[in-house]
Amino acid sequence: MPDLTLNGEPRSVPAGTTLRDLVPVADGVAVAVDGEVVPRGRLATHTLADGQRVEIVTAVQGG
Repeated sequence: MPDLTLNGEPRSVPAGTTLRDLVPVADGVAVAVDGEVVPRGRLATHTLADGQRVEIVTAVQGG
């Protein structure tokens, strides 16, 4: 079971977990793993590994 950091918080996920398993399907969402943005088209194939740092951010509009 990989242990990783998700948005600054420690988390354990089942082996074989992909970014698609963690990321809601929504516009305005970006994902970075270890500081590198992962293209939306690769979320379903990017399997998470022990020790990785995952950041999920959502764009917010304002004025």
